[in-house]
Amino acid sequence: MDHAVPPADLPERLPADFSESLPEDIPADLPADPPQETRQAEPEHDPAAPAPLNVPRTPTGDAGVDAALARLGDADHLATDGHIEVYEDVHRGLRDALTALDVRPGPPAPPSPPSPPGPRS
Repeated sequence: MDHAVPPADLPERLPADFSESLPEDIPADLPADPPQETRQAEPEHDPAAPAPLNVPRTPTGDAGVDAALARLGDADHLATDGHIEVYEDVHRGLRDALTALDVRPGPPAPPSPPSPPGPRS
C-alpha cells in the first residue's frame, strides 16, 4: 500500500495547549462538519404562521367595547387567514355598542316655555 507521508514540519500530535488557542465559543472537540443526520434543519419562515401582534389595548370602561377589544387578542393565535373572522366579529361588536348608544334614552328634555297667546279670532 502506498501511504502519504506528512510534511516533516508537521507535529505528530497536537500540542497540549492547542485547545487554549481556540476562541472560547468553539469547543476543541467540535467536528469540522457534523454528519448530515445530526444537522438540524432551520425552520422555514412562514408568513401565515401565528405571531402575536402585542398591540396594547387600554380599557375604555364600557364592558361591551372592552370585550370586543379583548377579542382582538384571539388573532394572535391564528394564522393570518383566520384574522378576518376575528376582525369582523370585533367590528360587529363595536358597531352594536355604537348603535346601543343611539337607542338609550337620554336625560329628560327641559320643559319648553309656554307659547305666547296668539291673536283671537
